[in-house]
Amino acid sequence: MLERTPTYTSLSEHAGSYYAATAHEAPPFPALEGSTRVDVCVVGGGFTGLSTAITLAERGYRVALVEAERVGWGASGRNGGQLIGGISGEARLRRRLGAPFERLLWDMRWAGHDIIRRRIEQYRIDCDLKWGYLDVALKPRHMKAFEADRDALAAHAFPHEFRLVSAEEVEALIGTRTYIGGLLNMGNGHLHPLNLCLGEARAAASLGVAIYERSPVTHIEHGSRPRAHTARGSVDAEVVVLAGNAYHRLEAKHLGGVVFPAGSFIMATEPLSEPLISKINPSDLAVCDPNHVLDYFRLSADKRLLFGGRCNYSGRWPKSVKAALLPRLLKIYPQLEGSRIEYEWGGKIGITVNRVPRIGRIGKNVFYAQGYSGHGVNVTHLAGEILADAIAGTFERFDVFARVEPIRIPGGQWFGNHLVALGMIYYRLRDML
Repeated sequence: MLERTPTYTSLSEHAGSYYAATAHEAPPFPALEGSTRVDVCVVGGGFTGLSTAITLAERGYRVALVEAERVGWGASGRNGGQLIGGISGEARLRRRLGAPFERLLWDMRWAGHDIIRRRIEQYRIDCDLKWGYLDVALKPRHMKAFEADRDALAAHAFPHEFRLVSAEEVEALIGTRTYIGGLLNMGNGHLHPLNLCLGEARAAASLGVAIYERSPVTHIEHGSRPRAHTARGSVDAEVVVLAGNAYHRLEAKHLGGVVFPAGSFIMATEPLSEPLISKINPSDLAVCDPNHVLDYFRLSADKRLLFGGRCNYSGRWPKSVKAALLPRLLKIYPQLEGSRIEYEWGGKIGITVNRVPRIGRIGKNVFYAQGYSGHGVNVTHLAGEILADAIAGTFERFDVFARVEPIRIPGGQWFGNHLVALGMIYYRLRDML
């Protein structure tokens, strides 16, 4: 049976996730009351908005950030926590842009990692960052793709350890015989996303960014100085940045029919014993398969197995996340039979039809970034820097995305989501072949 979004996705507090239960204490920011005037108004308090705000504040801009719920309430605070290089839709970008942009695209696919690493160090953010990631293959064609990835890493002199691994080494690394091989990459990793988000909010506030929570923006008043309006206030700025994603509904005329919300779900076991950990993931790697409808998993800092996947494109929600995910977990790790599932949660991620993130602007002074299609932790931080560069007048990386026309599906979110869901049936069948 399926039903609408469960009650644990409250409209005023964070989802009932493992991350919310283990988040560092953070003072609530006030709601916006009255009018204020800044250089840049950022709408959205997730990774994109915070990355944009921090980058701009570091460069001397006066910034206000307005969030509809709580900082990190959406996908930024409840995702899988996997820090993976790459930009969704890269192959399409390479075909569209050609050889002259190859180096720029390669550099961008890792830029978010560098931003996160630098920010954690500079602002002393405690978010359980660990390096080490394993792509796992279910089919020979997956291994061929990993071989191509390995060759690209070598050709670009990737500075971190990487290597193809056999089925036997996969079993030694993660204690399962499910996979026929893999690609180990020690330049990717995993972290506690909500604590990263809250840490970045503290960093932004320390730089003078005015952060407002529980202040949904109702509309943007365009003009030479655009103004973002809430029910009880407004922000007048030189530039507005729309940093919402799957939950974003502003500027439907320009942005409607391009990004569609897909449900993504995760569960967390009880803390596992050290003997069990030594068998199933002694190197503390993040793991992901390359299917379109994929499984991904990793250990938390307190040694729970966080297991996610089963992305849902129809807009419907499973009645039980555990019931949807547990059979897949036990297929990989039958030795976890009987382990308690102590947290289960879900949320929405923004998907574009062509998988290319949407980074652009409306007129001259309203910018936006959205639609990361599952690569959000890395690319949101890149997007924030790209937007800050564009606001300052540098458009080289901005134009890479702005020149790729989106695939727009008319007929509203319901109709669009069902067309996307039909398309995903095709990819699910490909996963099975």
